[in-house]
Amino acid sequence: MNDGPLDMRMNPDQGLSAAQWIATVSEKDMADVMYQYGEERFSRRIAKAICEYRAHTPILTTLQLSKIVAEANPAWEKGKNPATRAFQGIRIHINNELGDLEVGLDAAAEALKVGGRLAVISFHSLEDRIVKRFMKLKAKGPELPRHLPIQNAHLDIKFKTVGKAIKPSKSEVSENVRSRSAVLRVLERVSD
Repeated sequence: MNDGPLDMRMNPDQGLSAAQWIATVSEKDMADVMYQYGEERFSRRIAKAICEYRAHTPILTTLQLSKIVAEANPAWEKGKNPATRAFQGIRIHINNELGDLEVGLDAAAEALKVGGRLAVISFHSLEDRIVKRFMKLKAKGPELPRHLPIQNAHLDIKFKTVGKAIKPSKSEVSENVRSRSAVLRVLERVSD
């Protein structure tokens, strides 16, 4: 929305900035990142436009990139900036957010004492999918082939999920529009 340097790193002293990554990544890899992490359905078209632009002018600011993406994006959700999904995908990739989420979930679950609960709020479907799978695996154990003599019932399960996923009510969303995509999931440690 506002112009600024095209960085997107959570820690500006680590890794490549978004501008550096955009300047060097292949068109295919850029499109894949926007599609996988941003769920941008026009990722190929947007990546092509970015690569054509960067061939003659470096892309160094957020408004520069936003304008390129908006011009290449033929359709977007009403009320959303046309660059939202592309920016989200690039940011998730630059910061390894999904990899860090998996590491954090493992560490948090192992740190729990019996009776302790891990509550996770995710704001994106990719994050929620990781959280959901993680909690299901912890609560049920690995899915074993049904013909094995040892079944899941014989595994030492140390966790259980608490309730179902909780989503915000209409009144909560009207008070806080940012909560519209939030999903809360809870895991409890039941034994050592």
